[in-house]
Amino acid sequence: THNMPPGLEYLNQLDQIIIHQQVELLEAILGTETSSKYEIKNHLGQRVYFAVEENDCFDRNLCSPIRSFTIRIADNTGREVIRVKRPLRCNSCWFPCFLQELEVQSPPGTVAGYVVQNWDPFLPKFTIQNESKEDVLKIVGPCATCGCFEDVDFEVKALNEMSTIGKISKYWSGFVNNVFTNTANFGIQVPVDLDVRIKAVMIGACFLIDLMFFENSLDGL
Repeated sequence: THNMPPGLEYLNQLDQIIIHQQVELLEAILGTETSSKYEIKNHLGQRVYFAVEENDCFDRNLCSPIRSFTIRIADNTGREVIRVKRPLRCNSCWFPCFLQELEVQSPPGTVAGYVVQNWDPFLPKFTIQNESKEDVLKIVGPCATCGCFEDVDFEVKALNEMSTIGKISKYWSGFVNNVFTNTANFGIQVPVDLDVRIKAVMIGACFLIDLMFFENSLDGL
């Protein structure tokens, strides 16, 4: 890839990316949210990156689904290679002015692309854009995202939405075993030759989808 951002070479040969949230013991026992930490793995389960969400406790507990956040993604040497930024936005499908948008940077400080929510009365829809805000791909979710703990697929499509080239999946069913059930396990499947910057943006899309549709789905269990 021309002028590949440092650290993204790990994504070059990947067509499957797994994102696994690490549930803090304190959070599991006390039920209070601490900063989210994630492992980003390849299809063999080997960690490629780890990610930490930055925000304050006020944001996490009072503004949960609409909160702003910055997620810093580092490689195994601790070098930050991707930064995901999302401003505070109201979460309402009825008001297009409140549609979600997220910026992905790689290296940090340099825009790699954007995830933009599209207004639709029935389906969750997003557009993946490159650093110049040109549309590259679409993401189309199902009409119901609470699938009673069944896997939920958001399809990655060409811009005309006719052909499906991949998917972002929320796995409920023991895909990645963990002591605690309310962990975010996502899988991203994309063409292996997709631009690495767009693969990085897809990781950002995964975090946005988790926040918008799944973060509070297991509260109280």
